[in-house]
Amino acid sequence: MRSLKLPITTAAVAALVLAGCGTTNERTSGSASPGSSKSCKGADGKYTIGMSQANVAEPYRQRMDDDIKAAAKDVPQFDVKFADAAQDNAKQVADVENYITQQIDLLIISPNEAKPLTAVVKKAYDKGIPVIVLDRKVEGDAYTGFIGGDNVQIGREAGKYIAEKLLPQGGNVVELKGLAGATPQAERHEGFVEGIKGNPKVKVIAAASGDWLREKGQSQMDALLKANPKIDVVFSHNDPMAEGAYLAAKAVGREKEMKFTGIDALPIPSGGIKAVEQGRLSATFTYPTNGKEAIAAAKKILVDCGTIEKSQTLPTRLIDPTNAAKIYAEENPAG
Repeated sequence: MRSLKLPITTAAVAALVLAGCGTTNERTSGSASPGSSKSCKGADGKYTIGMSQANVAEPYRQRMDDDIKAAAKDVPQFDVKFADAAQDNAKQVADVENYITQQIDLLIISPNEAKPLTAVVKKAYDKGIPVIVLDRKVEGDAYTGFIGGDNVQIGREAGKYIAEKLLPQGGNVVELKGLAGATPQAERHEGFVEGIKGNPKVKVIAAASGDWLREKGQSQMDALLKANPKIDVVFSHNDPMAEGAYLAAKAVGREKEMKFTGIDALPIPSGGIKAVEQGRLSATFTYPTNGKEAIAAAKKILVDCGTIEKSQTLPTRLIDPTNAAKIYAEENPAG
């Protein structure tokens, strides 16, 4: 089977001109135009960036932070600070408030949930701090740019893969969802429902929320196994929950009765690509961390005094047993 390559769709909606220089007081006093950078000093400047992460308990989010650190090393003007909200909305709001008080030059944020983080992101944006939102969205458009995957499309492709490749004759599916209130959870579910429509014999018999975490995915799957004697496929909103579901099934000797799919495909020993290669998962879909792209956007704003697109959507592809080993080797050329 050939790997599935989805097109890059970049929505260049309302690109913001971020040129211009000024003092820090201008930027933080409220006199700056919303979302415009008043601290661009070009290549001779020094810039502090605040990264607000939803949590680092998920391997995907730790990899996102790592990718931001690695990319920032190539921009000597940047000093990046990191804060971990640990899946706590109130802490993430406080983290962003602290960055505003510190008068950072740019905010990067991957929100824990959309609604609770919207107001503080808007506050930073309205003070003239450029805001790059990664992966999970906030409500409204009070930010400089969003970078992420098309979660509806990823869910749709996962649904189609299950309906067409894993269960062409139909069967029972359980869905392990991510954190309620996080936009990828709703979007991946929406796409998945669309993706399985082509095969009416595929039935979703149960769903549970594993909050993106392997341990919770395992405990939820344990309950699903007890309640459902026949499960053919587990569709998980990310790879750690899929691995947790596999472990739960293996603990009761049922792992060979069903197939497991996930999303993320991190190219690390504990990631989804290796899980497919080693046979625990039947498939996963790549979900870029956006770290490199976030630093590139920050450089364009702060160092180049340029513009970025309001929305940048990154591509995904199917990882299955036919291409897992090859893709892992490509992502890890040093071995």
